[in-house]
Amino acid sequence: MPTIYDFRRGLKIELDGEPFVIVDYEHVKPGKGAAFARTKIKSLLTGNVREQTFRVSDRVDSPDVEEKQMQYLYHDGEKYCFMDVKTYEQFFLTEDQVGGSKDFLRENVDVSVLYYNKKPIGIELPIFVELRIVETQPGVRGDTATGGTKPAVLETGATVQVPLFLNEDDIIKIDTRTGAYIERVK
Repeated sequence: MPTIYDFRRGLKIELDGEPFVIVDYEHVKPGKGAAFARTKIKSLLTGNVREQTFRVSDRVDSPDVEEKQMQYLYHDGEKYCFMDVKTYEQFFLTEDQVGGSKDFLRENVDVSVLYYNKKPIGIELPIFVELRIVETQPGVRGDTATGGTKPAVLETGATVQVPLFLNEDDIIKIDTRTGAYIERVK
């Protein structure tokens, strides 16, 4: 059972029979009184984020969460198809289960599928993905890397802000946690 001293970003805990992941935390040791931890936790089932304070004496459970490596195959218009890379078994997740990850989900990408009590509840993408720009305003001579940004539509349909010098068909690296442009891939 984790205590507040075990808290870190990404730790999965269970509260009131629901699995959560710690998004942010802060250990507080006041001059008077006992230490406590202020956290932001995200529900793995609903995606809701809430703030929770834990005292030193509080104990939390570890949820029955398992991660399996899967490969994303395709989207049939309603559901997303994944394949277990070990057994080649295919299964589908709904758009709610995939959540915001769909913006950076490209065919044949390996992802971690989260299971809670033996049922799939969501996916975790790699931290960085490389995607092609399919639509953006053309770069103009004199635009620099330190200048402004412009919107660009990626091959997955997501729109991100990129530097002015990028053009269509450029491959860029995206941080899937924030949706931010990182760099151009050569």
